[in-house]
Amino acid sequence: MTDIANLNIDYNRPVKVADGIYWIGFYDKESGLHCNPYLIIEEGEAVVIDGGSRPDFPTVMMKVLQTGINPSSIKALMYQHYDPDLCGSIPNFEDIIDRDDLVIISEKTNNVFIRHYFVSSKLLSIDDLNYSFKFASGRELQFIKTPYAHSAGSFVTFDKKTGVLFTSDLFGSYALEWNLFLKLGKECKTCSDYYNCPDKKSYCPLPDIINFHKKIMPSEDIIKWAMEKIAQIPFTMIAPQHGSIIYSPEDIVLVCEKLVSLKGVGIDGILAEGPDCVLGDINCLKERLSEK
Repeated sequence: MTDIANLNIDYNRPVKVADGIYWIGFYDKESGLHCNPYLIIEEGEAVVIDGGSRPDFPTVMMKVLQTGINPSSIKALMYQHYDPDLCGSIPNFEDIIDRDDLVIISEKTNNVFIRHYFVSSKLLSIDDLNYSFKFASGRELQFIKTPYAHSAGSFVTFDKKTGVLFTSDLFGSYALEWNLFLKLGKECKTCSDYYNCPDKKSYCPLPDIINFHKKIMPSEDIIKWAMEKIAQIPFTMIAPQHGSIIYSPEDIVLVCEKLVSLKGVGIDGILAEGPDCVLGDINCLKERLSEK
């Protein structure tokens, strides 16, 4: 079986990830935050997941065109949270798609913020759609809530046809060294020293994945809760909005184990530095205000 991580990938063109699924992102060699918009094409219909920022839009739309579809075939734009690196290009998509029945799909909490991107299309909530979207062919995308990972309205999207799970910021990474497909070595399962690789590789992607989650996710419990929800989904591939696609079963298990056991995430990392000091500052504030 061909190892897709070893293929010679042309990042100037759309990259086929699975049946009807294309990566249409921008590989910016100067940036550590690589955004991964995805296009799903099914019998003449298309949807875009996490379409990307406004500056990246020309590259993203060029790749949409390179797949051979007409932009007017895109019937829905899906956003798994409301950050500008996902949603900034919404007006650009709307202008070029130019169809009155185009819909924007997200979670209702996200839609409160998404509407501020000069949105003119109808906003739909995954709650109102009963957490499912179907193409005319019957191909189905399922939406699973993962609240606060990292926004209140965060969710993941599961393509039942291919087993691809689009995870937004979960499983993401921030790194100057980047490949679309993640490939870990056998030694990674037991290695505890990320900076002295037993396989003599010059770069290990695990620290960047770990540090990304420590900075982006609010707490350890939120990651654990999200991972428990994800574990119930029969996925075969993880396609995050940042970082690399994880396709090997062994690598998926390893990264999941790393994230579930992660310490010092978000507020937990801050409190570990000294919660007593925080409470002390509040008591000082109370005393100061009571003196007035």
